[in-house]
Amino acid sequence: MNSENLVIEAARDGLVYLPIGGAGEIGMNFYLYGCQGKWIAVECGITFGNETTPGIDVMMADPAFLETVKDDLLGIVLTHAHEDHQGATAHLWPRLECPVYATAFTCGLVRTKIAEAGLESQVPLKEMALKSSIELGPFKISLITVTHSILEPNALSIETPFGTLIHTGDWKLDPDPLIGDVADETTFRKLGDKGVLAMVCDSTNVFVEGDSGSEGQVREALVDVIGQYKDKGRVAVACFASNMARVESISHAARANGRDVALVGRSLWKYTEIARDCGYIADVPPFLTEHDAGFLPPSKVLLICTGSQGERGSALARISEGDHPVVLEPGDTVLFSSRNIPGNERGIYAMQNRLARMGAEIVTSRNAPIHVSGHPARDELAKLYEWVRPEISVPMHGESRHLMEHAGLARELGVKQSFVVSNGNALKLAPGNAEIVGQVPTGRLGIDGNRLVVVDEDVFRERRRMTFGGMAFVTVALDHKDRLVSAPSITLRGLGTQKEESNTADDMAFEIEQALEKLGKKPGKKSSRKRVDHRDDAIAEQVRRAARRAIKRNLGKKPGIEVHIFRL
Repeated sequence: MNSENLVIEAARDGLVYLPIGGAGEIGMNFYLYGCQGKWIAVECGITFGNETTPGIDVMMADPAFLETVKDDLLGIVLTHAHEDHQGATAHLWPRLECPVYATAFTCGLVRTKIAEAGLESQVPLKEMALKSSIELGPFKISLITVTHSILEPNALSIETPFGTLIHTGDWKLDPDPLIGDVADETTFRKLGDKGVLAMVCDSTNVFVEGDSGSEGQVREALVDVIGQYKDKGRVAVACFASNMARVESISHAARANGRDVALVGRSLWKYTEIARDCGYIADVPPFLTEHDAGFLPPSKVLLICTGSQGERGSALARISEGDHPVVLEPGDTVLFSSRNIPGNERGIYAMQNRLARMGAEIVTSRNAPIHVSGHPARDELAKLYEWVRPEISVPMHGESRHLMEHAGLARELGVKQSFVVSNGNALKLAPGNAEIVGQVPTGRLGIDGNRLVVVDEDVFRERRRMTFGGMAFVTVALDHKDRLVSAPSITLRGLGTQKEESNTADDMAFEIEQALEKLGKKPGKKSSRKRVDHRDDAIAEQVRRAARRAIKRNLGKKPGIEVHIFRL
């Protein structure tokens, strides 16, 4: 029996946890639970591309294994509305075709995406009330209120015939979250008293000592910091568009300092509209548009902007490039009420440098306490383990180093067993001893133009070569005796200056002519079309080598080289 069938068999006879995204990485969360032959998925998120994936901005887990058990897939349950937890739903639903369960705010975000995909009449999107429960086959799933940096975050209690699981989602223990309730300590403690088989838990901030801080503290800091620029120019605040508590706090701080608030960025308008539809931020006055803000004195304006991560095309990135109706000038200030997500540092610093050259003053969380994380630090992790007291700890939502540190912390806190489970590995939780029972294929899909494609390293290797090394195109016209009919046609792109490329092309032409002359002296046979094609392949390889020698000699580069042979 192959490994994949072993996993299916284990889920038929017992209870299995199987991550296919989000374990060993931050982002792209996608976790499967199998019990008595039935499956549920928790989360269906995306991650973002970078310089190693040219042409691909958005990626998601490949659900190939889940498609093999599609008839037994009872539903997708989303814990909250962040992109790395729900952003792939519209892309992957046509492959899975199952109900999707979420609270009102998350449903609002997902609904906009499935409408954009033309699926609004097809996807059974089931809205759940906070603290409610659903039964899906052998799974009874209950929402547990937690705090996080977005509206309506939930942990899940998953009751099965083999025991109860807790899947934390993203969480923290914020005593003053400003919007929404504090984490439901009573429910966690009751579950712990009844007995929890395993807790699958967020690992993002496991290396951070103490606690993560409160949104209430951030509000106070924003009032103070923005007040320091009361009689100066514009203040722009960059934050995550999904953090409505932060948006409300920025608005409160602006009003406290005599400024009107404008939203700059489409996603901010989308999130705030959905939040208002769900009954949140009702006390926040209507926001101005960036156009309206232009008629106010700079000292009376506060701009909330998207683009805290330097994302290409975001509002703040475009402002920094002078490609936006909003213009920042000397005397203006930009506050970054956000953290730098690992991997984004280069783009963030480049954008901040551009803003500084415009004359804007830059303030970050290193200068003032204007941001707190939405994930638990070590003291908060310890407190949750004290409440729940699971038999098994399963760290998730973190890179390998986070998972291993979390596993060690859980053991220090008295948990009997702790498992570091990578994407594709299936952990049998019950019956009997917990153990890895098999592995399923995993991979990534990426949005390439308007297509969803398998992320292929060979394709990216070629794209990276074209991006970083440039390209050389060589066209050679030959007669039936393999003699050049005319000089090789050579086009170079991205290799050097115009003069350098011209000199290199001349040298390439000489090298290619010499190589073909030597090749032509070798005896050849008049033969079939197949043999001619084979000989053309050999000639193309000789041309490629000659071109590579010339480029290496002149420029020291190794670009992609494309050769075309024409017969006349």
